[in-house]
Amino acid sequence: MHSIRIAEATDWRAIWSILSSVFAAGETYAYSRDIDEAGARAAWMDKPSATFVGVDARGEIVATYYIVANQPGQGAHVANCGYVVSEAARGQGWASAMCEHSQHEARARGFRAMQYNFVAETNAGAVRLWQKHGFAIVGRLPGAFCHPRLGDIDALVMYKSLAPLNQQ
Repeated sequence: MHSIRIAEATDWRAIWSILSSVFAAGETYAYSRDIDEAGARAAWMDKPSATFVGVDARGEIVATYYIVANQPGQGAHVANCGYVVSEAARGQGWASAMCEHSQHEARARGFRAMQYNFVAETNAGAVRLWQKHGFAIVGRLPGAFCHPRLGDIDALVMYKSLAPLNQQ
């Protein structure tokens, strides 16, 4: 069973311990590889509409995601999310559980679609998982992601409607 709850300020240390190595690796997120803790906290906890944590059976935080409007104003009905699972908890279904949870949360918060703006094409597991959950690749940005080992690789834009879009 995957337990996912809203993050509390006191969860930050555990969240940072998950994020720091992923951001430093620079293989899946476009955050600066040397982002400091304050910058990461602003991006992951302060800017989003909400941040969530995945808590395992022992009560340990092993995963996290945020949800935010993809764009202000005329694009605010489309959600954007970022997900990270601790290295120790990978392969246990946390990413899938968070994807499902985030779609439910997005709908509850009035979002009518969800978009992932910048998925590194080499993040094959994530691309497969998002497609399994109904996301389509709607764009390819040639050479837009600067991978630390592979150089410039494509970034994918993925999208899913969550509710009927308002048509005038």
